[in-house]
Amino acid sequence: MGWTPKDRKYSYRRNLPHLQKDSRSLFVTFRTYEKLVLPPAARDIVLETCQYEHGKRIDLHGVVVMPTHVHMVFTPLLDENKQAHTLAEVLNAIKSVSAHKINRRVCRRGHVWQDESFDHVLRHNESIAAKVLYLMENPVAAGLVRNPLDYKWLWRQGADDVGTRGGACATRS
Repeated sequence: MGWTPKDRKYSYRRNLPHLQKDSRSLFVTFRTYEKLVLPPAARDIVLETCQYEHGKRIDLHGVVVMPTHVHMVFTPLLDENKQAHTLAEVLNAIKSVSAHKINRRVCRRGHVWQDESFDHVLRHNESIAAKVLYLMENPVAAGLVRNPLDYKWLWRQGADDVGTRGGACATRS
């Protein structure tokens, strides 16, 4: 029996299973290739690329770009055929665009991201707000800042306009 559009919840598989349910939010983590540490300019690119997808393929609830990984909470939006954009479509767009821009910006070649990601479909009893709070606390837990709102590469939906301190994302200096 072949793949049908109703099977979209199993959009792709590599070494880890990647499940998706059309109207459910996802918590996703993807890591840099061989623990590459992203310099500030590269983290700017990743944050901007994630924000660019907001309203296009995803409803982005929150994102934090750490030196070696990214956490995102989002809900896939519907495409022109009224099907949810797949996890593969979303991550391929973000990883591909950001990798090309990062390599150009820092004058390097090669992989930026690991092929795999860790993704988790939020259950009915799991709160989007709780997952966003988790990603906000990540830079604090890593010792990068004391207050999550001081972390430049953090964005969360509904927290002021993009480009302002106070939650959305920090001002660019």
